Amino acid sequence: MEHKVGIIMNGVTGRMGTNQHLMRSIAEIIKQGGVKLDNGDTIMPDPVLVGRNEDKLKALSKRSGVSKYTTDLDSVMNDDQYSVYFDAQTTGRRADAVKQAVKAGKHIYCEKPVAVDTETALELHKICKEAGVKNGVVQDKLWLPGLRKLQRLIENGFFGEILSVRGEFGYWVFEGQTIPAQRPSWNYRKEDDGGIIVDMLCHWRYVLDNIFGKVKAVSCMGATHIKERVDEQGKPYKCTADDAAYATFELEGDIIAQFNSSWTVRVRRDDLLTVQVDGTKGSAVAGLRECYIQHYGNTPKPVWNPDIPQPIEFYEGWSKVPEQEPMDNAFKVQWELFLKHIVTDSPFPWDMKEGARGVQLAEKGLESWEKRAWLDIPEL
Repeated sequence: MEHKVGIIMNGVTGRMGTNQHLMRSIAEIIKQGGVKLDNGDTIMPDPVLVGRNEDKLKALSKRSGVSKYTTDLDSVMNDDQYSVYFDAQTTGRRADAVKQAVKAGKHIYCEKPVAVDTETALELHKICKEAGVKNGVVQDKLWLPGLRKLQRLIENGFFGEILSVRGEFGYWVFEGQTIPAQRPSWNYRKEDDGGIIVDMLCHWRYVLDNIFGKVKAVSCMGATHIKERVDEQGKPYKCTADDAAYATFELEGDIIAQFNSSWTVRVRRDDLLTVQVDGTKGSAVAGLRECYIQHYGNTPKPVWNPDIPQPIEFYEGWSKVPEQEPMDNAFKVQWELFLKHIVTDSPFPWDMKEGARGVQLAEKGLESWEKRAWLDIPEL
């Protein structure tokens, strides 16, 4: 039996919506013949692409193989063949569209941040709950192969007692004067809900909460290192949002986590994101896909002596974690879990309230920067 699930995909002409959610997730699920269930049934997505630019939608329809598209959101909101509303718009547009979708009786799946502030995010959770619609928030990094390998190491007790977590995220985003920027200009304008703290601390909240321990407190400093950039029309503009964030988190279990997030850093590490976990029995460094480990018994014993060349080749003491299980695109994996949740009512804990926790940490990070102080994170 085939279960057809109509999905309104709003905002898919943007970078993330096109690449991760449409091309690498929904289009691939359709191409593979849907999501197979244990009883032999199949879930088949039936998407309609929604956006404000018809030319972009037409081109995207041709590229993806998804035939249906429209610039009239209201028309599909009122169409019963679509039971799910997905939102990948800019953050400031999300709350009103989600409220409209809930009112129309749609199940909700949306990108993060779910809202521009915690109060609105919790309101969205409340109205979803009161309306009885299923809801979920994209928390893609939980299914990155590198972080999944870290999770397996934790499950198998590899680290002993975890002491600390260090994350390095980012790359150089070109300013646009000579080489075009590889991120949209709104990211660097606070008035358009831009800023790396709002963007990335939402990610770090669910990564830390789900893999290492609940976040109890935060100390964060942001910076706007690049003061002027060039927009998509070739016009210079003043940067009003933070393009780098330096945050320390206190987690349950006395674990200290530090994450540097920056669009103004040049990469000399294994990947655009690396997470180092140090424990009493071993350490690991994970990137987006790979993970390297060093056990207590393989740990070298350095002696500080800057007067001679370093005698230890530190990289040689690390072993690559082998591929032990198949791992698909992280966004696609979560889409499949959400579609199963819609059809079979299987568990899906990554709901609007989890999304609100991410917004809360971003808000506390901004407040910490403003006050130059440690702040506790209260339970929502």
